[in-house]
Amino acid sequence: MSIEVKGVSKTFDTFKALDRVDLNIETGELLALLGPSGSGKTTLLRIIAGLEVADEGQILFHGEDTKERKVKDRQVGFVFQHYALFRHMTVFENIAFGLRVKPKHLRLSDAQIKEKVHGLLRLIQLDYIGERYPWQLSGGQRQRIALARALAVEPKVLLLDEPFGSLDAQVRKELRQWLRRFHDQLHITSLFVTHDQEEALEVADKIVVMNKGRLEQVGTPEEVYHKPANKFVLNFLGNVNFFHARVVDGKAYLGNAMIDLPDLHKNSKTASLFVRPHQFELTRQPKDGSSLKAVALTINPAGSVVKIDLKSEGGDTFQAEITQEEFQALRFQKGDTIYVSLRQVTYYEYEI
Repeated sequence: MSIEVKGVSKTFDTFKALDRVDLNIETGELLALLGPSGSGKTTLLRIIAGLEVADEGQILFHGEDTKERKVKDRQVGFVFQHYALFRHMTVFENIAFGLRVKPKHLRLSDAQIKEKVHGLLRLIQLDYIGERYPWQLSGGQRQRIALARALAVEPKVLLLDEPFGSLDAQVRKELRQWLRRFHDQLHITSLFVTHDQEEALEVADKIVVMNKGRLEQVGTPEEVYHKPANKFVLNFLGNVNFFHARVVDGKAYLGNAMIDLPDLHKNSKTASLFVRPHQFELTRQPKDGSSLKAVALTINPAGSVVKIDLKSEGGDTFQAEITQEEFQALRFQKGDTIYVSLRQVTYYEYEI
């Protein structure tokens, strides 16, 4: 099921939650709505589900306007952050609920419901807990049961609102990997809301970065991370360092180090540089006359990469990341002089 959002706006009292949003979601796509609190991502999700009504604009499912469709007729499965499971029902009955409340002429027999629920329990790898109650399960198990309940009615679209937000970090990481594999099996058009950048980058086919009710950028994880459309996207997606460079005869300089900036205006006087921590090269000796001299303030070797906080001669403080192999070879220590080269600048602006 493809989804088209056309010029959708929504205001709550004086708060503009959505401001003429346009978005296309392809059939079978797993899309993340990513942004800070108040950016409009949950409001957009609820309007697509039919739980909220847009002030203006259209939501089209496979080219058909959904304005006159009730929630139950939209063939949407919705998974909430806090599970919303029925505490007095077993896991089996929670999953079966949507099947049992269908109109009589559409309702499956008890035998068919039993077969379908057990099939879903096997699909989410929890076929051994059908007779337990929600309060007897872990958070991760409850979230998978909520997903199975949403899938029981065979939705064309699956919507998830901060599905892992209430779980601890380790369970959240395991579940998002599971969700990616799960989606690859079913290929249901899916949207999930998150404010977790790592989650969106790891799970989604496409990311929609939202801010103040508008779309800042839509693209693949690689596109939004490596080619941010603006400073908001750049700063929201991962750590970034800021430098203020001077420009002489069309060339940018940090201290005495020259930085290659394509398309830098020849009349510009200064440039603002944004560099991610992994885009530095660190050496013991200056390299090609384009190295920035700095001092190591702190070194954190724990983890898959080594994080080094540095201070340049010009007083800029910034963070670099190097591999464990590079660190073992260079053996930097706190207080060492380190020469820094920029492999790449993610984003820059210049002033004339």
